[in-house]
Amino acid sequence: MKLIAVATTGGDAPGMNAALRAIVKAAIPRGLRVIGFERGYAGLLANDFVFLDDVLVDGLMHLGGTYLKSSRAEAMKTEDGISRAVDVLEGNGVDGFIVIGGNGSFRAACEIQEASGIPIIGVPASIDNDIAGTETTIGFDTAVNTALEAIDKIRDTATSHERVFVVEVMGRNRGFIALEVGLAAGAEVILVPEVEYDIEEVCERLKGISRRGKRSGVVVMAEGAGDCMRVKGALEERTGFEVRLARLGHIQRGGRPTARSRLLACEMGAASVEFLLEGRKRDMTAVQAGRIVPVDLKYASTVEKPFDRRLYDLAMALSS
Repeated sequence: MKLIAVATTGGDAPGMNAALRAIVKAAIPRGLRVIGFERGYAGLLANDFVFLDDVLVDGLMHLGGTYLKSSRAEAMKTEDGISRAVDVLEGNGVDGFIVIGGNGSFRAACEIQEASGIPIIGVPASIDNDIAGTETTIGFDTAVNTALEAIDKIRDTATSHERVFVVEVMGRNRGFIALEVGLAAGAEVILVPEVEYDIEEVCERLKGISRRGKRSGVVVMAEGAGDCMRVKGALEERTGFEVRLARLGHIQRGGRPTARSRLLACEMGAASVEFLLEGRKRDMTAVQAGRIVPVDLKYASTVEKPFDRRLYDLAMALSS
């Protein structure tokens, strides 16, 4: 193995740059050259890459986003797109490919590997933490802490004005961010796609809190848990509370990665190089019981990660 390629694909996540740095720093002393495809799979299809060295990546550790940039590449959902990607990798003499991204990125990576035989290692970077086989992903801790800081500030205003705030966090399909930030913020209600809810029961919960003398509250809601405007309207109409809506949006994707996100990125980035050198063909760097282990990339990209209902029930019990 002489030349490896790396790309940051799909949605950006804080810590991608730290993972990129770790890959380059681990590869060069082992005699490997490293190229980085810019703008994710779009750059791969366009054969748009840069050579990476340890000097270039030295200043990346603390930066959010991704130095290589990222984009959505719909062509990767087609046979022609996969074929073009294989041609580019083979044409450049790439011996191994590291993909830093999430579920959609890994599905495309599996197809590339099956079509080409080129070893591919996935490094899970997703603020949603929705990738099976790993306890956590690069960027998740940062996103949770960003949302938590905002909700703590919203709580101050909610208490001062005796209001209820519906706070929408990211999570179009899964509620892992909403669950962790809701528990950490002491939210009175947490709404996630994985747990069906009745808006009448939510209203009764808030009214019960009010009867016990509490005149403010926070409802943390994942994007995929419903229409936040309708939830706000229903709460205001049926509880007597003054209700406000705060949508945190893309601030959860940006910012400097937390120490936890950086450390995870360093470990996973270095491990991805080792996995290639060990001869692994199609694996993901995963965290299990605090250790970095290989997990089949196809499993990681196709299996639905289980939702921790125990943690959800705990959050609801502690906020009642």
